[in-house]
Amino acid sequence: MRKFLKITAIISICFLIILTTLFTAYAIITKDAVLDSSKLVGAGQNVIIYDDEGNEVTSASLEIQKKSISIDKLHPDTINAFIASEDRKFYKHNGLNYIRMVKALFKNISSRSFKEGASTISQQLIKNTHLSSDKTIKRKLNEIKLTKKLEKKYSKNQILEMYLNTIYFGHNCYGLQNASEFYFNKKAEELNLPESATIVGLLASPNNYSPFKNPEKSLNRRNLVLKSMLECDYINESEYTQAVNTPLNSEKRNSQDKFGSYISAVFDEIEEIDFDHYLLSDGCIIKTYLNSATQSRIEKLDYPCDNAVIITDNSSGGVKAYKSTINGAKRQPGSTAKPLFVYAPAIEEKYLSPFTRILDEHVDFNGYSPENYDKKYHGYVTVTDCIKNSYNIPAVKTLNALTVNACEKYLNAMDIRLDDDEKNLSLALGGMKYGLSIKELADKYSVFPRGGKFLPSRFIKEIVSKDGKVLYKNDFASSRVFSNGTCSLMNEMLIETSKSGTAKKLKDFTFDVATKTGTCGNLEGNTDAYTVSYTSDNCFAIWLGDKDNARNQITGGTDCCKIMKSILQKTYENSTPAPLDVTTGTTTLNIDKEEYLQNNKIVTADPVCPKLNLMQVKMLSGNEPKQISNRFSSPTIQTPVITVENNQININLCHAKYYSFIVKRNKNGKNTVIYDGEWKKTISDCPDEGLYTYSVTPYFKDTTKVYMGQEIMLPTVNIGKGNSIQIEVPDIIHKDWYN
Repeated sequence: MRKFLKITAIISICFLIILTTLFTAYAIITKDAVLDSSKLVGAGQNVIIYDDEGNEVTSASLEIQKKSISIDKLHPDTINAFIASEDRKFYKHNGLNYIRMVKALFKNISSRSFKEGASTISQQLIKNTHLSSDKTIKRKLNEIKLTKKLEKKYSKNQILEMYLNTIYFGHNCYGLQNASEFYFNKKAEELNLPESATIVGLLASPNNYSPFKNPEKSLNRRNLVLKSMLECDYINESEYTQAVNTPLNSEKRNSQDKFGSYISAVFDEIEEIDFDHYLLSDGCIIKTYLNSATQSRIEKLDYPCDNAVIITDNSSGGVKAYKSTINGAKRQPGSTAKPLFVYAPAIEEKYLSPFTRILDEHVDFNGYSPENYDKKYHGYVTVTDCIKNSYNIPAVKTLNALTVNACEKYLNAMDIRLDDDEKNLSLALGGMKYGLSIKELADKYSVFPRGGKFLPSRFIKEIVSKDGKVLYKNDFASSRVFSNGTCSLMNEMLIETSKSGTAKKLKDFTFDVATKTGTCGNLEGNTDAYTVSYTSDNCFAIWLGDKDNARNQITGGTDCCKIMKSILQKTYENSTPAPLDVTTGTTTLNIDKEEYLQNNKIVTADPVCPKLNLMQVKMLSGNEPKQISNRFSSPTIQTPVITVENNQININLCHAKYYSFIVKRNKNGKNTVIYDGEWKKTISDCPDEGLYTYSVTPYFKDTTKVYMGQEIMLPTVNIGKGNSIQIEVPDIIHKDWYN
């Protein structure tokens, strides 16, 4: 018994020591944590935005305090949406949900991370207004201490109201009132049930669940919030069903700021980068890549419909100018996908070269029969012709040969992820589920002038706090997608598109402009039109269409190219960009022209091939043809056909361009040359009666040498005895005639 009491005492003392140590450590770690009431109301600070020359563009006030809301004016559905989704026991706990904290602790231990936070609304308010987003034990302990002080000083409704007025909803919206006006163009007290659930759904990830950027994800997230409200009995089954069947009706307001599209894109980018947006509430400076003069020019252009324009710098990846009436929405890329999705990967995989001929014909891939825009078939066309004229059928045939799986490898390298239902041959023509934004399209095309390296473009160069501390710096590194050689070949073909293809409105420029156009539509009209151009220093992309997919007659090769021409003229009115690289990583050699045109075979030309039969081509280094022609240094022909009619010998020669022929007649061992000259269809001879054997020897003669081919012996003929041709009977005794 004494031993048991002794052990119990020791354990109790140890436990007391540990407990005392923990409390002491807690007190020491959190000694500087002070609740600041002024931070809880969100005293709005200015975020100053600068262009690339250090000039102030705008001062974007967060205006949190000015646009605060009173909780008693909100509809119960709005309040309940937050409670059900963020903290179901908000009105029951004292600021800390210990059960959730213990569960989160075990999950973090098992995963060896701090992924689970188990934060209540009170904790979120403290973290957002008083602490950093660092996932450390010290920050968590400070959060716990300040949350307990918060709960002692304020009522639950006061805490919830402060939370709603300071929480971040994306797109530079701090507080529910700002978010309501931004996403639905109405006051917070006017929000209905589906709208309230949509806004609450943003909190998990404003960038991913924005109804403007990812409407499908936003809808799914909204319905998840509604499901939580149903589980908490805040709404009944009928209300839930009606709400989940209500479409998103978000209505983004056009920014009234100077360079509004660019400024809006800056704040959108903050959602994408690893940056604590609550740091903005303390006031800061955002340095951008904006070129104010260029931005002014694109905003003053005359656009016939909804539009999006972007200009990026190839070296830094910085966005110099950006304008959009569709708020960065993704659209079907149409034929602009062909170089990126089909031809560049096929060249890289050494399936083809710019001069490779593809048969443009009717095809059927298990019921999928693509058509060209002109409803015609063009026979054998080169890859260059396919690109510059934007033929559809050859692009689909090429992707079929390449395979979608091989294509996907390159798309992933350019940060394009395909859903399973997108992995089909229509991808060659831009058939995507979500499509690409104009920014994403420019990013992909910038790979070509950058020599095959992918670098996502950025609006923000740097974010600096009001006391000069660098909070964020754009240091994205490029990654290899294509080889230099593939890009050189693509540059040359897209330059040709500007000169004589669908973008020939740009042919008058004296410097290199590589371009691809695209138009999405059908017999009822078009929905999307594109022109993407690039020079050695900049990439330019234009989209025209209708945000609601209304049909029009806008096309990439006409309307978009017209605007592109104006932009290029203004951009380079006082300068000229360096030429685009069209040689690095490529090999130029001569191939046999006749083999190429007549037989669709690509073989290296015979060293003694006549100039008229040479065809100079450029290809990816390492993809040179393995076969070398010898048809001039070692002339070869098909066996001529010999006939006899009315005692006249006729020898018919198959056409062999550039060859000459020696035809001999042999009688009784005596040879006589009956013809020596260039190709003739028929060589005729009228000898006396008797048996004759004729031979034909092709040869090629250049300026210095004669190259003789193999002499071909023809069947023996008999003149005067039925004008017959005799086939020599093999000597079965002395010769193995069977082989």
